[in-house]
Amino acid sequence: MQPVTMPQTPPSDSAAVSPSSALPSAGAKPKLQKKQITLKQIAYPFWFGGSASSMAACVTHPLDLVKVRLQLRSGDAPKNMSGTFMHIVRASGPRGLYDGLTASLLRQMTYSTVRFGVYEDLKRRFTPEGQKPTLPLLIGLSAFSGLLGGLSGNAADVVNVRMQQDATLPAAHKRHYRHGLDGMIKMARTEGLSSWFRGVWPNSTRAALMNASQLASYDTFKVMLMSYTPLGDTTTTHFASSLLAGFVATTICSPVDVIKSRVMSAHTNKGLLSLISEIYAKEGVTWMFKGWVPAFLRLGPQTICTFLFLEAHRTAYRRIKGLDE
Repeated sequence: MQPVTMPQTPPSDSAAVSPSSALPSAGAKPKLQKKQITLKQIAYPFWFGGSASSMAACVTHPLDLVKVRLQLRSGDAPKNMSGTFMHIVRASGPRGLYDGLTASLLRQMTYSTVRFGVYEDLKRRFTPEGQKPTLPLLIGLSAFSGLLGGLSGNAADVVNVRMQQDATLPAAHKRHYRHGLDGMIKMARTEGLSSWFRGVWPNSTRAALMNASQLASYDTFKVMLMSYTPLGDTTTTHFASSLLAGFVATTICSPVDVIKSRVMSAHTNKGLLSLISEIYAKEGVTWMFKGWVPAFLRLGPQTICTFLFLEAHRTAYRRIKGLDE
């Protein structure tokens, strides 16, 4: 996600092309012309990713809430996104759409700060100046940084899921967390510090998959669009790349996302394999993509907002530091 510069072709070069070579032969398929782009290595502040993700969370939190409610639905709860959305508004008012926002922001400040910061730092260290990183390298670095992010943000993620689910629980099972930090403190007091790491492995696996599919695909799509289309390093490129990255990430992460929500919201310490067997017995193979549409409608805008905010951070930083050409 480094800024790029595209060298301009001198007028003399374009004038040197003969008419016969400029026109394709009859029946020949036009070939995509790849532009040469130069990548500049810039060390951005470590916290940019967490800041951008927190801004995006403020925009997309209602969609995240609906996704979690659908994944954890039971009884006669609404079965679709619009029904769940209206049920929340009728039961809790518009403010209910932001249940758990403080925990969501706490999660972004831990999980996203680490996953973006580590990824960008490692990518800068392992990529020679002026060269494009390979896709396997991007996948490996993003998966590793996602794993670290999942570990660092797990406690906030548990609180986030619980606060989003709390309104649907019977009175005897409600947890009544006032905000994200209050939830972490109450968990430590009543369940021990081990509760902060509840579901840590499915969550960290999901974080690794999310990062590998989201960050690596964004960088790849961005370079492809800039190399093979007239688009430059513009907002249009950032928007299209992040939309495609959101689609890839949603599809890859859907099964782990469902398991993560079930494990973190459970009131019993059931093993992971027994939980998967139980879900499969009740719901069949379709459980893997339960809530995919609301997940994409949440993750798509969240991915777009995150990268647009992130690129805005970087543009402002380059201008302040005088790094733009």
